[in-house]
Amino acid sequence: MKSTSVFPLLFVLLALACAEAVAASGASRPNIVIIYADDLGWGDLGCYGNPVIRTPNLDRMAAEGMRFTDFYSAAEVCTPSRAALLTGRYPVRSGMCHDQFRVLRSNAAGGLPKEEVTLPELLKQRGYATGMVGKWHLGHLPEHLPLHHGFDSYFGLPFSNDMLPAPGAPKGRDKFYEEKNDYWRTPLIRGTEVLEAHPDQRQLTRRYTEEAVRFIGEKKSGPFFLYLAHTFPHVPLFASERFRGKSPAGVYGDVIEELDWSVGEVMGALRAGGLEKNTLVIFSSDNGPWLIFNHHGGSAGPLREGKGSTWEGGMRVPGIAWWPGRVPAGVVQHEVATTMDVFATCAKLAGATLPADRTIDGVDIAPLLFGMGAVERGAFFYYRGSTLYAARLGHWKAHFITRSGYGPDKPEPHEPPLLHHLGEDPGERFDRSAANPAVLARIDEAVARHRAGLQPAPSQLVETVAQKN
Repeated sequence: MKSTSVFPLLFVLLALACAEAVAASGASRPNIVIIYADDLGWGDLGCYGNPVIRTPNLDRMAAEGMRFTDFYSAAEVCTPSRAALLTGRYPVRSGMCHDQFRVLRSNAAGGLPKEEVTLPELLKQRGYATGMVGKWHLGHLPEHLPLHHGFDSYFGLPFSNDMLPAPGAPKGRDKFYEEKNDYWRTPLIRGTEVLEAHPDQRQLTRRYTEEAVRFIGEKKSGPFFLYLAHTFPHVPLFASERFRGKSPAGVYGDVIEELDWSVGEVMGALRAGGLEKNTLVIFSSDNGPWLIFNHHGGSAGPLREGKGSTWEGGMRVPGIAWWPGRVPAGVVQHEVATTMDVFATCAKLAGATLPADRTIDGVDIAPLLFGMGAVERGAFFYYRGSTLYAARLGHWKAHFITRSGYGPDKPEPHEPPLLHHLGEDPGERFDRSAANPAVLARIDEAVARHRAGLQPAPSQLVETVAQKN
């Protein structure tokens, strides 16, 4: 009897040894792909209710994965939102925001501080190959480019595609309707070197996609991290000949439908490489739609306002997660999640340890992603630049200050704050502050705790260098 009891013990030891071998081989570390659009609105995709723009690949991604209804960027414009995605921190903590300048300009000397710990830096410590394709906008000088923040490779534009207009280009908002590639001089970079001073923006989505697919093919032995940050639908809008003039939604629809094609190519590359069972793909946008450009500016659907504002349309964005066999298919997730959570979640999945010497504002949302239940979350804070404008706690959102994203209006403080129940009123039409003083008190307490632990960093967006064009 004693001799036979050894076999179960041996079986357990063997199983443990196999598990350790699998972990050591990297099979337990998923590949991670983040696809990030620029100025894409909550209402711009078919799976979010757009009745005209055709997005079959993103719709399929949502049907096979999880679509978030309450997914937030941590800022209302691109530089701070991108910093938050890669660091898991509100941009006021890293200095990647400013009340006046809003984003890094093409003559900015600053960039993401080297002291910030980025997601690719954490993943490299866990043996990941890291690659970035697309728009960076966290500093254009060589010392600020992606290779200095944890990426092994980089191919893309250093900032927005409307910067560095050519001499003679029309000025004002009308310039974005000209759609002439010769007007724009945003450089295309590989590594830290300018590859093309004047890339053809009509080919950017295609070239980004080819680069991303190539990276997946080369790194498919894994694990790898790919950050594909599209230039569009930020204006000026450009689509390749294959998509130009094809969408019933005009040029904006052409651009979105080409982005959807790009998503399909990336997903196809994962399937072709047999990687879908060990790859988490997250799709989102850096902020809401740029509504001042009318039919070139997209839609926030039922949400109020757009890019540049702390109304829901400025910061609530599409969020789709896909991982066959892990993320349950066809789930519409109504819990709050943010781009800052991507940092904490992906680090945890890779077995990385979050830095203990700083505040990480994102939380691990693996329980949400894998259908295991809700996560503990405090309030979410809406910043415009370095100023706190609003806070959300549960379904309730309090506005301390409001203003439109772009326009002549000035900030309007509210005392008591405006209060909206986002579950019943996502368009933020009805102020319910008078009937809910206890809710406002709970939000005030959350804000006080947040401010007590906040150490804002000096802004990186104000120092400039001589313009080279």
